[in-house]
Amino acid sequence: MKPLSLKMRAIGLLSQREHSPLELRRKLLRIARDVQVRARAAERSDPAGGDAGETRDDDEISSEATAAEVDALLAWLQAQGYLSESRFVESRVHARAQRYGSLRIKQELAQHGLDLGAEQQAALAVTEFERAQAIWQRKFGNAPAQAAFDPALRARQTRFLAARGFSPGVIRRVLRAEDD
Repeated sequence: MKPLSLKMRAIGLLSQREHSPLELRRKLLRIARDVQVRARAAERSDPAGGDAGETRDDDEISSEATAAEVDALLAWLQAQGYLSESRFVESRVHARAQRYGSLRIKQELAQHGLDLGAEQQAALAVTEFERAQAIWQRKFGNAPAQAAFDPALRARQTRFLAARGFSPGVIRRVLRAEDD
């Protein structure tokens, strides 16, 4: 059975979920390298195989050609509408907004080489307090009322919300609202 082409593998990955161009490039390069390694291993095991004297220069040329092939494929996928940065940002924001704050979402998108648009930042900022309050309520809602005056518990709650990517101002508002 013939292995899937790089294009078919890319479309298969994109059919499962949205990917950023950077993330898809990394995956495709890894897949292409694995295919090359398997092909070389098959050549070596074949007694009528090719020259066993491959050099490191051949590997470098091969990896440059593979990178160029992957970059061309990514350009084609974007031109055809299979790969979209805006769809990736929208799906990531939608998936993360109920659990994380704007800072965490921005940081995660930055790891993918992308950033939030102005309108998406504004939409997240509008709902940030309500989202932080809902997350706080799910985690600490059963805490006794006097626990708000316990510095250790308050610090724990602050660290929890900060780790979720909420800004210090929002964290103060959430904890102050619970004190009232």
